[in-house]
Amino acid sequence: MSRQVFLYDPPERFVAGTVGLPGRRTFFLQASAAGRVTSVSLEKTQVEALAERIDELLDEVVRRTGGNAPVPAVAPADVHDTAPLDAPVEEEFRVGTMALAWDSDDQRMIVEAQALVELDVDTDEDLAEAEERMLQDEENGPPMLRVRLSGAQARAFAKRALDVVNAGRPPCPLCSLPLDPEGHVCPRQNGYRRGL
Repeated sequence: MSRQVFLYDPPERFVAGTVGLPGRRTFFLQASAAGRVTSVSLEKTQVEALAERIDELLDEVVRRTGGNAPVPAVAPADVHDTAPLDAPVEEEFRVGTMALAWDSDDQRMIVEAQALVELDVDTDEDLAEAEERMLQDEENGPPMLRVRLSGAQARAFAKRALDVVNAGRPPCPLCSLPLDPEGHVCPRQNGYRRGL
């Protein structure tokens, strides 16, 4: 079976968002264009890492081009997107690996999110060999979401993604761990809870 690639070049919209209440949220990347929508789920840490790496890569592009690349220093206000994910949110796959690149010819950020793959291997050598085969097999690999973004779209994505990550449960003022709606056992207080 050939690889399924969900290509958006360019997307009308590419955002990170969540479904569910804080503490029980499921994180998604969602791309849409011309009436089609693709949603892939991933971990909160993956969203945060992706946003940070996009900002770092864009900063590096600006530095290397001496400021001549069409990349804004911050997310432009006119592309700011605070709307919820497009419903219904139907997961195409769960993200395993992600990759970023800058296409200097087209002045575009390329974001790739590839499906999580379970490998049945016994040793580290078997794992390395299986991963190498998957990387080389462009036609038969796992499903992939590939999005090509302008510098402004990439900055806007990164800003929203970090806002979504930080919109979760507030941190405990003592230990900085997330506060649960049901209560919080703080390690700085040795688990002691005051009576209500």
